[in-house]
Amino acid sequence: MASSSGTSSGSGSGSGSYTLLNSGSEEDLQQLMDERKRKRMISNRESARRSRMKKQKHLDDLMSQLSNLMKENNEILTSMSVTTQNYLNIEAENSILRAQVSELKQRFESLTKITSVLSYNGNDNGISNDQIIYESSLADALIQNESWNYMYHPIMTADIMQY
Repeated sequence: MASSSGTSSGSGSGSGSYTLLNSGSEEDLQQLMDERKRKRMISNRESARRSRMKKQKHLDDLMSQLSNLMKENNEILTSMSVTTQNYLNIEAENSILRAQVSELKQRFESLTKITSVLSYNGNDNGISNDQIIYESSLADALIQNESWNYMYHPIMTADIMQY
């Protein structure tokens, strides 16, 4: 009779049944190992597929992020360009205004000198005739001065008026 261990007790014909049980057990063991190997291979393939999908998703996310950052960078560059142009326009306007302030100061000084010359009342102020003639010629020179001729021109230019 066969025992649970796969060995026989009794006659000599038991050794043939041991071989049958043993070879059947080896086949079962081999099938079990092959089944585990196949399952492991399927599991590995599935894991590799998930890994590739995850890697592809990560790559797609990075490409999307790159696209968004490039777009944002272009917007910033455009904004900087506009701001720089506005700055240059304001600097030009300020330069014109500074020149106009300087010109107005010169005109004011000239007018002050002319009014002081014209306000003298001859000898009543203790001024000699020679001094009156000199200061009158100075006033005439100031009036004929080229920068004085701008008095009748508008100070603001058309470029500045647009702002």
